[in-house]
Amino acid sequence: MKLIADSGSTKTDWRLIDSEGKISQFKTDGLNPFQQGEDQIYRVLAEQLPIELKPSELHFYGAGCSSEKAIERIKSAVKKRFEELSLINIHSDVLAAARALCGKEKGIVCILGTGSNACAYDGTQIIANTPSLGYILNDVGSGSWLGKRLIHDYFGKKMSVEIKRAFENHTNISLLEVLERVYHNNQPSAYLASFSDFISTRINEPYFYSLVYEGFKKFMDESIQYFNLEWPVHFTGSIAFYYGNILRKAGADSGIVVKNIIQSPIAGLTLYHQNS
Repeated sequence: MKLIADSGSTKTDWRLIDSEGKISQFKTDGLNPFQQGEDQIYRVLAEQLPIELKPSELHFYGAGCSSEKAIERIKSAVKKRFEELSLINIHSDVLAAARALCGKEKGIVCILGTGSNACAYDGTQIIANTPSLGYILNDVGSGSWLGKRLIHDYFGKKMSVEIKRAFENHTNISLLEVLERVYHNNQPSAYLASFSDFISTRINEPYFYSLVYEGFKKFMDESIQYFNLEWPVHFTGSIAFYYGNILRKAGADSGIVVKNIIQSPIAGLTLYHQNS
């Protein structure tokens, strides 16, 4: 049985392909080895996945799985939870997006979810990618970036009185809680991204439209132009999916045609591993 995982900082989508080709699906909290220790990762696996789950193969794709140390952290937790595994493959979330969106074709593949990333994929492997500096240093255009901008504008008194009041009613925000959650709690990027939900309720208002457009335009100009390749450009992630019209406009204004936009790579990944 093959178990496939696509994990971001907020949530993990799981698919199990059994010996007869039947597919089962599960969801757990996000698993990011840059933000969580081995024990925290193991706890999610042990407490949130069905106890009877006994796969023989695991193909795990995740945010933060870009270094040997991070990969080993995931692998150690997985081995504790699934002792019967004979094959464990740990890959980056950008490879997940590439395999789901491009299959075996060339393309520039971008992620705009809780975080952001981009890579050039030659149909087999990633040949180049922009450095992922995380929610503190970059993640431009992502949910965490939008959340940071909202918090900055709120405490910096850059919101109108009406928007400020609506934001307070929606979030019950307080400076003490923000500082505690960002600097002392687990999954700070997911916490920041949770504020971006407020945007979706008012996206047609100029302040919110401009905020999202600015993030997308900056992503186009910095991350995609980085590759200097005339390949199809695809996107995955909840932020890209829900604000697809703004994303296409930002792309057009940067001379980039945005092709496919999907909310999550998991369906494409499942198909990829069914056929491999």
